[in-house]
Amino acid sequence: MKINSYLRAIAHTKDRTLFRYFLLVALRIALVFIPQTGYIHPDEFFQALEPMAGDEFHLEVVRTWEFNATFPIRSVVVPFGIIKLPFNIFKFINGYTIYFLGVNLISSYALLVFPRFCMCLLSFVCDYSMFRICRVYGLRHEMRLLMLGSSYVMLVFGTRTFSNTVEMILVAILLCLVSECMLLSNTVIKQTEILYDKYQEATKIVEKVKIFKLKSALPAHSFNRCFLIASLCVVGVFNRPTFLFFGMPIVFFWLLRGLGTKTITFLDFNVRVGLFVLSAVPALLLCTLVDSLYFGYLTLEEVEKLDIGINNFVFTPLNFIRYNINPSNTALHGIHPWYLHVLVNIPLLFNVLGIVAITSAIVFLFRFSRGEYSSLPRAQSIVGLMTVACVTPTILLSLINHQEPRFLIPVLLPIVLLHAPKFHSGFFYENPFRLRNALTEFIYEKFLSVEASKRYLKVWYIANIVCTLFFGFLHQGGVIQLTNHIAREIDTRGNDVNIHLVTSHIYSVPMSILRIPSSKLLYTNPYNGQKFKREKRFFLYEYGGMEMRMLYKRLKLILDVNELKLVGRKQKYALFLAIPSSLTDDLNMAFYGSNSTLMQHKQVRVFYPHLSTEAMPSAFRRHPCEVNTDFFEIDDTCSAFDKDDAYSVDTILRQFSSVVHQFGLVLYRIEVSRKKV
Repeated sequence: MKINSYLRAIAHTKDRTLFRYFLLVALRIALVFIPQTGYIHPDEFFQALEPMAGDEFHLEVVRTWEFNATFPIRSVVVPFGIIKLPFNIFKFINGYTIYFLGVNLISSYALLVFPRFCMCLLSFVCDYSMFRICRVYGLRHEMRLLMLGSSYVMLVFGTRTFSNTVEMILVAILLCLVSECMLLSNTVIKQTEILYDKYQEATKIVEKVKIFKLKSALPAHSFNRCFLIASLCVVGVFNRPTFLFFGMPIVFFWLLRGLGTKTITFLDFNVRVGLFVLSAVPALLLCTLVDSLYFGYLTLEEVEKLDIGINNFVFTPLNFIRYNINPSNTALHGIHPWYLHVLVNIPLLFNVLGIVAITSAIVFLFRFSRGEYSSLPRAQSIVGLMTVACVTPTILLSLINHQEPRFLIPVLLPIVLLHAPKFHSGFFYENPFRLRNALTEFIYEKFLSVEASKRYLKVWYIANIVCTLFFGFLHQGGVIQLTNHIAREIDTRGNDVNIHLVTSHIYSVPMSILRIPSSKLLYTNPYNGQKFKREKRFFLYEYGGMEMRMLYKRLKLILDVNELKLVGRKQKYALFLAIPSSLTDDLNMAFYGSNSTLMQHKQVRVFYPHLSTEAMPSAFRRHPCEVNTDFFEIDDTCSAFDKDDAYSVDTILRQFSSVVHQFGLVLYRIEVSRKKV
């Protein structure tokens, strides 16, 4: 009776856990269509989305230096498959919706959401890989799937067009394939050895024949999934050459299967290496061919005439390595200490789960250094595979002087698989300390017991909610809203007005979302066949973290040039400025401190929420009621701090309001004006 009650309790817990997981699945999809306005890093647009959208829809986009045809370091193989091909299908469907329904599906919203939806669908490959590994090895998958689905890495990073997200998906597939191969090999080798021993012991010919037939019926395992794994690794390297750090230890476990047993020798290991290299050649040639055709090193005409030489090919992973192996090049993107990944980035990505993983890795390395091999996982076990898949890439990536948190998101699956159950069942079932005293009992009860692990689980959920809101909606959250607003401005004003947008202290504006037809392509008039190019109507000036007084001078220069065009060629224009609202007071003072009588800035709109770490809000900034007007005298009646009563409720509320209003992105209209005398 007690056993039945226990089993029912377990089943109820499983059902409840899976129900929560499927709610998180729905949330992951919903967060794509809301959509998230947070902007994690420019690479989510400029490493894949911008060039592919420009190619497919002939839009005005920004092609970064990484796609420079003279020295390209980014392959287009993966962006072609996950962005351009879906865009092509979307464009095909759009043709029918326009013809039959009169509805154009291609909009700023669609160009933002559709690629994210494709990445969201691909992210579920990680979930399936986790489920598959657990089922194959008889592990509990409910808690692992729940923690994987509740991680903000999956909710936010997993739906963005980062090459790191693709790397995470490829690592998950590779882990799943190698895990299955390991189990198959272990099973077949064990059965082979048992049959071999029985064959040696058999005395009758009939028995030997029967055993031989059973042995021959065993499935082949030594080269299982070789071609698929090799091709996957090639695609991973072309996506990001850092895939070598993630893939090498996993592939090593595939090569190592059964080594040391009676039936597997070093000859088998060497044959596997050779066959793996040969299996990688077709994918290597195909990816190189695609890149060479895209960047113009090779043409179809040259292929038809077989006029091909070594200079007709470009190997983008080699260019990537040649660029990044130079410390002075990586220093341009930021230099970080070697310990940043371990002490900052892993806790930032995985919070308490990351801390548990770091602690376990330190214990693992400590025991390995002391030769306590009996307390370590078996070299050819699933635990050994997942441990090495976490530790090795983290160590190798720490040797590079430029480190970002997103570089480590591919270790999410092995970390969750290894450590997620600890948050449900406790880190230890009983006190692990040999020396029992009040201190060890306190450590066990407060940090290592089942009750303590449940508290950590609450921290896990809270931290992921906060990070989802921060990276998904707050961080640079006004840039996408600004882009949508400018897209509407361009559509409203038509082709007779040039629009100039100046930005400062924000990330780069993704041009593809503006849906501006390319001014570099040659178009044909369908009525008379005349060739023409579109005149450029939108101009973007991005000034990074420029000081406000220098920004004022740039604005004045742009305004002067456009005023001359207005007088000479009657060319109308509209000049806008976008800066974080935390800098509005500084901008206002720059206008106030100048001697110019030409410019005024009028607030058009504020986009909330927005946080630029380059211009953090301050409790001592002036209140928006001061900075949202065009004045040239300081108005003390609206001060955020009342000198006579600095601690009054009204002053405190005004100060709080000032801080809240700084979490925005302000769009100004810059126009000609005169100072009031």
